[in-house]
Amino acid sequence: MRDIQELQILIQKAVEKINFPPYPAKLYEPISYILDLGGKRMRPALLLMTCDLFDGDIEKAMPPALAIEVFHNFTLMHDDIMDKAPLRRGKTTVHERWNANTAILSGDVMLIEGYKLIMQVEDHLLRTILNIFNDTAVGVCEGQQLDMEFEQRDDVNISEYIEMIRLKTAVVLGGALKIGALVGGADMKDANLLLEFGENLGLAFQLQDDILDVYGDPEKFGKQVGGDILSNKKTYLLIKALELADAKNKTELDNWLAASQYDATEKVKAVTSIYNAVNVRQHAETEMHKYADKAFAALDELALAPEKKEYLRSFADSLMVREN
Repeated sequence: MRDIQELQILIQKAVEKINFPPYPAKLYEPISYILDLGGKRMRPALLLMTCDLFDGDIEKAMPPALAIEVFHNFTLMHDDIMDKAPLRRGKTTVHERWNANTAILSGDVMLIEGYKLIMQVEDHLLRTILNIFNDTAVGVCEGQQLDMEFEQRDDVNISEYIEMIRLKTAVVLGGALKIGALVGGADMKDANLLLEFGENLGLAFQLQDDILDVYGDPEKFGKQVGGDILSNKKTYLLIKALELADAKNKTELDNWLAASQYDATEKVKAVTSIYNAVNVRQHAETEMHKYADKAFAALDELALAPEKKEYLRSFADSLMVREN
């Protein structure tokens, strides 16, 4: 079995070999630009990993893996436009470097390129894998729409939030694992178990991200601690705190959410204090472990050799062990 780092390198080399037409330059240059920004290439590497676990030919899995990577970057390009984000991975976003119309059109081409790559899978798998890719793509769009709607709502509940992050982030992880398994020769039962494993692992990972944004060590976590608090982002912690807070704490929390001018350090400290008062971290960690347990339960049912299951378990553990 190849380790995940080796598969990430294979994906990186394959991405570098993708050649887009030189004309019209302003349509294709933004695509090469965003793909060159890098990233961990984790989703396509996981697709190759599950193919390898079932002793499949990872060369046959490379086109759908690249399709997942191109599609993922397409969503980032369009998300940046909607968020009016100036930076992506520390570099100027496509819509800022070129313009919004160019970014929209280049993103559209990326989606089509993703389908062209998916079409390279073997004919007997094409319809099945195309359906998985379609379901994944629609799910991401649904999740993004819900995320935007939540920004304007004050009544978002936990179940709605979990469904949003499942659609926006977890379905791509699950879809990649399922496609890789099928290309590798797995039956549909095992492929669906890997979908379940991936989606639940993705949910646990996102919930951990919510926790670390408030309680993580900024140097070890690699992100600004309290960023979600400052942007009033509706995370599990905020939604649960609003649900659990007594009248006094809820009034204070509402005041911080409504404030247009504030000291950033003071806001993060005050909101974190409210979170502590209602034990929101404990609730979030319980929820996180619930989905991690669901992922491992699906893993236990896979028809794989024990050492291959342990490889997946170790990988999942490595994802969930981040500094806090």
